[in-house]
Amino acid sequence: MIVQDVINHLETLAPLVYAEDFDNVGLLVGNNKAKITGVLVTLDTLEAVVDEAIEKNCNLIVSFHPIIFKGLKKLTGKNYVERVVLKAIKHDIAIYAIHTALDNALQGVNDMICNQLELVNKQILIPQSETIKKLTTYVPKDEAEQLRTALFNVGAGNIGNYNDCSFNVEGLGTYKGNENSSPSIGEKGILHTEEETKITVTYTKHLESIILKTLFKTHSYEEVAYEVTTLENKNQNIGMGMIGEFEKPMEALSFLNYVKTKMNTECIRHSAVTSKPIKRVAVLGGSGSFAIQAAKASGADAFITADLKYHDFFTAENNILLADIGHYESEQFTKNLLVAYLTKKITNFAVVLSNTNTNPVKYF
Repeated sequence: MIVQDVINHLETLAPLVYAEDFDNVGLLVGNNKAKITGVLVTLDTLEAVVDEAIEKNCNLIVSFHPIIFKGLKKLTGKNYVERVVLKAIKHDIAIYAIHTALDNALQGVNDMICNQLELVNKQILIPQSETIKKLTTYVPKDEAEQLRTALFNVGAGNIGNYNDCSFNVEGLGTYKGNENSSPSIGEKGILHTEEETKITVTYTKHLESIILKTLFKTHSYEEVAYEVTTLENKNQNIGMGMIGEFEKPMEALSFLNYVKTKMNTECIRHSAVTSKPIKRVAVLGGSGSFAIQAAKASGADAFITADLKYHDFFTAENNILLADIGHYESEQFTKNLLVAYLTKKITNFAVVLSNTNTNPVKYF
């Protein structure tokens, strides 16, 4: 197995096309064709983590946060980022970062927080837009079923991370060509004048390459007439944050104590406590102040996130309980998620959970 094989598994869970524009995800260091000896999964890639990878004979580090975020113009070892990259290169260790691709995944960072808190009735808090595409094409009537099946087999009609959506065919219109409009097929340039079937399918945008490749491979025409459009519909299976519910509501202080225990955090910064019971809870791992209004609009009684500033707490306005549990604390179980996922997918070498604590924030 090579590095690219592991990448393929990771990008099935969290396709990089859904990462935020500001992010730097994917293979950051190393050769994707290198043979794997072991995989070390971490939240951050620090020098101590590279040392741990060397010790445990892991030549691929799968990191949640990217060690290279801004452009590097020099590699002199003057700061921790350059030292990590230099050490990884010296020891032939590849580094892959998944970050906001996993933030936006249905079974990603925020799903893990919900599971840790035992929330039910989960759904995406801020669904991502412009992720659903529609393909419209025409095919000879007797080839329609073959094309439908081929497109279905590569994911058309499947919106989300689960194969639970029906194949979406939008009508079965027919079109009869003439000597001027029919495309030619084959080396002999045979004119095609039979009836055609209109096929319309939807798919998520990370599948576009394979969808079009399958269309061209399966269709009998040399020049395939087709149209791809981006739908305005928001994708309920891709996006930032998540919202869920407790089976039974709890009093605010009990809720804060519960979160402190479940999320293994030493302290919680929070807005004013009210008498409002907590049942509906929004979560967003990492810096989530941008989602406060979305949490309020969703009817959440509380919003768990990190990196809130002083003035952010005023926006609670006694309508919602804002709880800042810390950046590292909100994402700490992400590496457990990745290890569990990769262990199920890969059985012929070690997938190791890093035991290096990379939290830069200390409490006194």
